[in-house]
Amino acid sequence: MRTTEFVKNGSGRLVKSAQGYWAFVPNPLEPQLNFSLSLIQTLSEADRAVSELAGIARTLPNPHLLIGSFVRREAVLSSRIEGTRASFSDLLFFEAANLRVDQVPDVREVANYVKALEYGLKRLNSLPLSLRLIKEIHSLLLEGLQSEIYTPGEFRRSQNWIGPPGCTLMDATYVPPPVEEMNGALDKFEKYLHAQSQLPPLIRMALIHYQFEAIHPFLDGNGRMGRLLVTLLLCSEGILTQPLLYLSAYIEQNRNEYYHLLLKVSQTGAWSEWIAFFLNAVATQARDAIQRTDHLLDLWQRYREKMRQRKASALLLQIVDDLFAQPVITNPGITKKLSITPRSAQLNIDKLIAAGLIEEATGQRRNRVYVAQEILTIIEAQS
Repeated sequence: MRTTEFVKNGSGRLVKSAQGYWAFVPNPLEPQLNFSLSLIQTLSEADRAVSELAGIARTLPNPHLLIGSFVRREAVLSSRIEGTRASFSDLLFFEAANLRVDQVPDVREVANYVKALEYGLKRLNSLPLSLRLIKEIHSLLLEGLQSEIYTPGEFRRSQNWIGPPGCTLMDATYVPPPVEEMNGALDKFEKYLHAQSQLPPLIRMALIHYQFEAIHPFLDGNGRMGRLLVTLLLCSEGILTQPLLYLSAYIEQNRNEYYHLLLKVSQTGAWSEWIAFFLNAVATQARDAIQRTDHLLDLWQRYREKMRQRKASALLLQIVDDLFAQPVITNPGITKKLSITPRSAQLNIDKLIAAGLIEEATGQRRNRVYVAQEILTIIEAQS
């Protein structure tokens, strides 16, 4: 690391290892913060957007219709930041058609993210956000990725570093705490998760996200885990009753600034700039979630009305509802989910095709896959 770029009395301290490289150990949270008028206005905008989204979430007729698609979109975008190429459609086809992992490159990593996030949200009902839960979620993030050397579900026992491809510890852009200091930092991090704070919740989340990334406790998956933590915090602290807000779309679009600001906190204690970025991300993505939710609900009501006019059965209306959670379906999938015969499943699929709600996507006579393209378009639309 370029030690001259790290000022004294910033947000942490530099330590030199016996091997001769320098590493950074972040100070325990909370830092002293100066709230400028601009930052207060940014916080107000973020709070207002999140409150509006929370209000919408409480009035949704069935929030589970949207959560599945929102979670999967986040999984795709968060994994894309780390270099995966699987698309939202790839993931849906993978899940619906039971494709092999090698048929859809990078899809396993994205599917793992879905599993990990869903597990974490459910686990919050019985276990508070903690190092134990973080490790459990991490084990699912890396499951089956031929990454045994990255010790899924375990904090690292060796040094890692961040920098351009091919760099070493000596010329890395950033070197997180050595293992002994990391363990101490994680202990203080967990205590802060459970501590009372006078700070506004969204600012506290900005601090927690930075701290986790600065500690970088895993050999792989730290970025995905850190972004996933934001969603868990929003739900565990009761800011949102449903997991509808995700930051990966904003971070992907502003990736260089995101990494730059995290580093500047470590180097110079530039908390205000980082917090402003985080709050802008929250406000932008909350507004995006509101708009996306409105579009999906409008479409859902149109679909329901169209099917009622056709005197659709309760079973067919259930399949219509399920399209919003899973816009790609198959006959075997519906047969299993609704405990009906393949013939009954196909009759209902044919009715949806006739109504223009879905279309067959493979052109095959067997193993057909059906897509609700209008739903897919809303979810996949760029922010």
